[in-house]
Amino acid sequence: MSEPEQQPTAKSAPPLVAIIGRPNVGKSTLFNRLIGARRSIVGDLPGITRDRIYGEVEWQSQRFRIVDTGGIVPDDEELIPARIFEQARTAISEASLILWVVDTRDGVTPLDEELASHLRTIDRPVIIAANKSDTARVGELSGEFHRFGFIDVVPVSAEHGAGIGDLLDAVIDLVPAVVDEPVESQREIRVAIIGRPNVGKSSLINRLLGQERVIVSPIPGTTRDAVDSVFDSTNEAGEPITLRVVDTAGIRRKGKTEEMAEKLSVVMARKHIEQADVVLMVIDAIEGVTALDANIAGYAHDAGRSIIIVVNKWDAVEKDTWTVNAYEDKIRDQMKFLDYAPIIFISALTGQRVVRLPALIARADEARNLRVTTGQLNQFFHEYLDQPRATISGKHRLKILYLTQAGTRPPTFVIFTSGSKTRIHFSYERYLINRLREAFQFYATPIRIKQKSRQKKTAGK
Repeated sequence: MSEPEQQPTAKSAPPLVAIIGRPNVGKSTLFNRLIGARRSIVGDLPGITRDRIYGEVEWQSQRFRIVDTGGIVPDDEELIPARIFEQARTAISEASLILWVVDTRDGVTPLDEELASHLRTIDRPVIIAANKSDTARVGELSGEFHRFGFIDVVPVSAEHGAGIGDLLDAVIDLVPAVVDEPVESQREIRVAIIGRPNVGKSSLINRLLGQERVIVSPIPGTTRDAVDSVFDSTNEAGEPITLRVVDTAGIRRKGKTEEMAEKLSVVMARKHIEQADVVLMVIDAIEGVTALDANIAGYAHDAGRSIIIVVNKWDAVEKDTWTVNAYEDKIRDQMKFLDYAPIIFISALTGQRVVRLPALIARADEARNLRVTTGQLNQFFHEYLDQPRATISGKHRLKILYLTQAGTRPPTFVIFTSGSKTRIHFSYERYLINRLREAFQFYATPIRIKQKSRQKKTAGK
């Protein structure tokens, strides 16, 4: 008798632990250490982290979520620090436990005193992680933080990993245990929002989520870390889908990228493009499509991602009967390689057409995962390929023998040809891609074509 299939288990929402502290005490280094991956950008300059960055930790068979926040300066009235403080307060309000990171080498500072006063007004347990306790002698200095009267002070070195086990033990003693229950699993569709700085990427993700998830400001380069959020929606048929949306840093020309933190954020943005299923390429409707837009979109195209072009700030454009057509023509002219990418005109500020995006994303993801049956490909071959075509020039003749699908994500097809010295002409490859797209509805996704030649058998064989 065969073993009964195990029903997949759904991970219940685990408790949340918020990492807070003043700037440059090592919060992001500790966050990366705890989740075992480099998610938050780390650098020597204070204020690199701005938005809330989430991850998940498993320790002693128990799971909890963790959120990294920007350095808190409570009374700073400048726009970015004030917004960072708001993001930190949101994380604290969501959390079951506060992990307050301090710098053992610096000792207690006036800003630490001020943060301690704020934390005493919050009905949450607080553990102090006395970071940069790289040696036993320095670790002994962490004792002065006991004066704040919180639950525990744990000396750690986020950079070298010392004391991390003790810190995790202290955390799981205070957060509620999670019980996973069997339920049908549902794959997440990974979506990356990309574009130049200040085109409205963060405003778009806030509109999709219905909350101030990421900091929005008129200052270009406000977003540095790639901020991801998960939410549920429906596809065009009304069926449930789960989207993991990543708000990436704005990509500027290399000559304009000066700070090391910004350079790292661009590298991470390109990494998240490669990990995405679907990319939303955001263009500023007021400034219009630029050569840099085409360059950024090229990263996603080369990575084989499905792409939807999103023209934001459409509410601010003066329009007549021909405005949409003229704008589409300009985009197609600048981005000829994205002829397969649909264009949607939205306003993240007013919400115009934003509600349509989840269904379009699901449609694009379905297309990039589509596998065409052998029977369908045979019928396609006889209809479009089994006939003489001027695909090459010169003395070498080329015949298409048959066609097969080699993979998905993106859809990849292999054509087998006679002759070993000749490649199909790029115009014939474009013809083939266009017919495949029309026949099988490959919406918003690139199609890859590979060629293999059948060698003629020699007389001896």
